[in-house]
Amino acid sequence: MDKGSKLDFSGQHIYVGMDVHKKSWSVSIHTEQFEHKTFTQPPEVDKLTCYLARTFPGATYHTVYEAGFSGFWLHDQLKEKGIDCMVVNPADVPTKNKERAGKTDRVDCRKLARSLRNGDMKGIYVPPRVKVEDRTLVRTRQSMVRKQTRCKNQITSILFFYGITIPEESRWSRRFIHWLESIHMERASGDFALKAHLEELTHLRQIIANLNRAILSLSRTEEYRSDVLLLKSVPGISTLTAMILLTELADISRFSSLDKLASYAGLVPDIKSSGETEYSTGITFRRNAAMRSLLIESSWVAVRKDPALMMAFDKLSRRMKKTQAIVHIARKLLNRIRFVLKNRQKYVPAVMSL
Repeated sequence: MDKGSKLDFSGQHIYVGMDVHKKSWSVSIHTEQFEHKTFTQPPEVDKLTCYLARTFPGATYHTVYEAGFSGFWLHDQLKEKGIDCMVVNPADVPTKNKERAGKTDRVDCRKLARSLRNGDMKGIYVPPRVKVEDRTLVRTRQSMVRKQTRCKNQITSILFFYGITIPEESRWSRRFIHWLESIHMERASGDFALKAHLEELTHLRQIIANLNRAILSLSRTEEYRSDVLLLKSVPGISTLTAMILLTELADISRFSSLDKLASYAGLVPDIKSSGETEYSTGITFRRNAAMRSLLIESSWVAVRKDPALMMAFDKLSRRMKKTQAIVHIARKLLNRIRFVLKNRQKYVPAVMSL
């Protein structure tokens, strides 16, 4: 290169794999032909973009990192700076046996950069920030409900441990809570321990009530109101269920077919093949956990309300366990959900059979 001439990488592509951690990023930069450099840097977007602009001026930059604790803020900031960014499911990154055995941050970022350059990966869908925040609200409620269940189990365990007979009446009603509060152990220490759990339960109940109100308020906004009404026309779908589905799906149009939507929800079988033999090993492990459990739970309600689903469940139950049959019903229910959202038309059980 002549003295004084400027670097110009116009028309060339640079591939950047990042292993993201709280206090540092491991970064591997590859050109179209070879690995340029692998290094560790502070978790700052500007430092990375400045290095790329200084070292490869005029090039087109492509970056990738694995989905996880860091969310999508890095993706959004890189996009704002005009840099292409892909977020991938860690399970979808091609990994050699040697890389699996000697897993380090440097190995991981190199693997990401190489796979990005080779076109071996497909990124996950990244929702807009506002959708992510709405999803966080709904998921927070689900998290608090799990904590409440754990707290109830701890209280029940204490009663069993000390041989305290639990009334057969409906548990966790207001009357049952009053009964729990009236229990006195033999020592103050025992009373204090039980009271601590009861106070935690009261606190969690209040948090969940507040979250329910916030989700209900969100469901009535212009952004969600019409979709919620459409989904509630489907048997087994309540306002809360509709909001979980809408915030998890974010955009129904990103699924071009029922098969792709069912795969995202985890309502497809795991298929293995050897030669000309192909067999199913049961329902897939990969899923959106919130959606799959919710759809199966809703399906138990739907089979009692939708004649077509009731008939389908009856036929399926004759040749398989009911717990297996309900998974098939969940897929049919998902098809109804997809139909009303894509066609902007309420579901009418007596007319439609999907």
